[in-house]
Amino acid sequence: MAFVEAYREIKLQNIDLFKRGKVRDIFDLGENMLMVASDRISAFDVVLPNAIPHKGAVLNSISDFWFNKTRGIIKNHIITSSVDEFNLPLTNDEKNILRGRSSLVRKGDMIEVECVVRGYLDGSGWRSYRETGKLFDISLPGGLKQGDKLPEPLFTPTTKASSGHDESISFDQVVKQVGRDVADFVKNKSIDLYNMAHEEVYQKGLILADTKFEFTYIDGEIRLADEIFTPDSSRYWDRESYKPGGPQPSFDKQYIRDWLSEQDWDKTPPAPELPPEVIEKSVEKYLEVYKRVTGTSLV
Repeated sequence: MAFVEAYREIKLQNIDLFKRGKVRDIFDLGENMLMVASDRISAFDVVLPNAIPHKGAVLNSISDFWFNKTRGIIKNHIITSSVDEFNLPLTNDEKNILRGRSSLVRKGDMIEVECVVRGYLDGSGWRSYRETGKLFDISLPGGLKQGDKLPEPLFTPTTKASSGHDESISFDQVVKQVGRDVADFVKNKSIDLYNMAHEEVYQKGLILADTKFEFTYIDGEIRLADEIFTPDSSRYWDRESYKPGGPQPSFDKQYIRDWLSEQDWDKTPPAPELPPEVIEKSVEKYLEVYKRVTGTSLV
């Protein structure tokens, strides 16, 4: 497979960097921001030394696909994802780098809650059920297996940690943090968004096992922000190979996590270098899920 250059860091000659996250480089433009998805990848809260070609373009472009589809459920922070409409002092080379991996967005006041929706029992939810018989603080029927579909999609919010792991919190804690009306709003919108996307991708041969959302205040109203239904924020499974009772092959960075778990590494920086075959397999997974979700090829 031929790869384009991977971009670990995005630098612009005439616009100062505001913040560099694990994946995104953010440029403050006053009332607006330029969000750029790099090809960095993190695992176990550590940014890895290798970048994954095309990854940033997959994340930004799949978010753009879903932001457009979900406008009937809730407004979002996107102004445009077309570089030619940014009206910014960019060189031609910078435009080519940003194309497909960047969005001009409205700046807002983020609601400091990760709004997680789970439709299937896996990940930290499975670990919680195995240890306590509950999905965090939510009672579930007995005898469920890893990967089982839940009786209904469940809202399992977490803290929004600036570093380290997000921690599970109860809905009552969300109410105390943001108020009943806001808590009910983000919960109901999160479940509506999940149900819409699950139904759509199921028809395309995929299962959306779980996902997370972030919301922000813009002009006094709550809007969807950050990313949506990307393979970094969501767990996609293949519908045909789905078989409850164990881990499911997924289209996220689990392949990289699995490889790292086999190495003699204590999960603290620096992380080991990824071999070429792990990078190539990861690129294939990101490109495949983009194509299956959107119906078009990224490259």
